[in-house]
Amino acid sequence: MPAAARTATAMLLSGILFLNLLSESLAHRDPLHGGTPHLHRTPRCYSAEELPQGQVPPHLLARSARWEQALPVALVPSLEAAGPKGPQQGPPAGSRCPTLSPEQVLQADTHERSISPWRYRVDTDEDRYPQKLAVAECLCRGCINTRTGQETAALNSVALHQSLLVLRRRPCSRHGTGAPSPGAFTFHTEFIRVPVGCTCVLPRSAQ
Repeated sequence: MPAAARTATAMLLSGILFLNLLSESLAHRDPLHGGTPHLHRTPRCYSAEELPQGQVPPHLLARSARWEQALPVALVPSLEAAGPKGPQQGPPAGSRCPTLSPEQVLQADTHERSISPWRYRVDTDEDRYPQKLAVAECLCRGCINTRTGQETAALNSVALHQSLLVLRRRPCSRHGTGAPSPGAFTFHTEFIRVPVGCTCVLPRSAQ
């Protein structure tokens, strides 16, 4: 066999071997850790003793660090520390559009001096990890006129969203019977859209 042909054959066999090893690696990787789930693999079912409320499996701790860098998670500690000025409760979004004045703009944060201002609310879900997320709520239906400081219907306020991968706790069976075991749970990944701010857009139709 010519040398060129032997070289090509060796490269082909090496490629096939690499693909087989890669397939086996992905098939056995934990689907919650970023790998492709195996067709016959099911997520582990935990008891409350194994994993107390609010904790995540140890192999997901590295991913937890990435969650803390996401804006909806990173804002929570400062909002809670601010007390009444942080996560706000009150009228629904769009029902308390503020009036902006030059004096307020000088001291206000970005979300307060925007012409489409918003407030933050801490959303809590005990069956989700992260359990607490900072959610933006637009304060105006329209936008604020920069000359008058008053709301105008010439523009619309809309929320800006960030896609966030979270873990969702769900009941599971520890005995393979199909019926959920009392207190047992597993984790499933889920993408959610979290409002992180507001902006002004042209209305879709004439007002």
